[in-house]
Amino acid sequence: MQLTGPEILRRMQDKKNPDIVIEPFDLRCLGSNSYDLHLADTLRVYKHTIPHGMKPAIEYKGSPDLHSMKDWFKNIGYTTDAPYYYKEFLKHPEMYDIRNPRYLVDPTNPKHHETIDIKIPKSGLILSPEIGYLGATVEYTETRNLFPYIDGKSSVGRNFILNHHTAGRGDDGFCGEWTLEIRVLYPTVVYPYMRIGQIYYEKFSGNRMPYDKNPASHYNGQRGPTAAAVVPVDTFLRNAMQKQK
Repeated sequence: MQLTGPEILRRMQDKKNPDIVIEPFDLRCLGSNSYDLHLADTLRVYKHTIPHGMKPAIEYKGSPDLHSMKDWFKNIGYTTDAPYYYKEFLKHPEMYDIRNPRYLVDPTNPKHHETIDIKIPKSGLILSPEIGYLGATVEYTETRNLFPYIDGKSSVGRNFILNHHTAGRGDDGFCGEWTLEIRVLYPTVVYPYMRIGQIYYEKFSGNRMPYDKNPASHYNGQRGPTAAAVVPVDTFLRNAMQKQK
């Protein structure tokens, strides 16, 4: 059963043991059955996935007419005609194609989870459809005795901004800022503090197993965009399956 906006507020107002903490909180962001979340001003990108000489994002100049394809390339060896790397792209587009296996991500390799930070300026930042971005919510939340989850706002979705791939579901006991896995369909401008999603709360049945008490939890207390933990290959399962053959 999903909580209504007034019920979210009521559970936040228990001064001794609130089930819900949202910081910062503003009533103007409370909806009929959710609370609006905002995009923090830092993104992270796996540096292994950025083609050499390309920019992972572009500062927005205020009009699409002021931008061109050349803007995605660094201006090292710049001439009046085009940046050096843009000329290289025109000669060897396959070297800059994100589908090239040289940019693959190995979920079991911690080196592939090394990131670079990108600040989102007030003027806005153009995201590329070719890049995956880790963002974070401005809001820090704590949830107890409830199941929290986030989703995109309808207006965000209608701009074809995906704010999470699979990690929209949280856990009872999760405390932290939410990491967002952001993708866009077109080159798209994002701004710091723009509304990026909504958080919902549902009741559940059964005994609790809080996330913040689970020694196997990876992301409790996270602040800012948080890179993936190494995805394990469970050899115990593989061995069990081999024994059945």
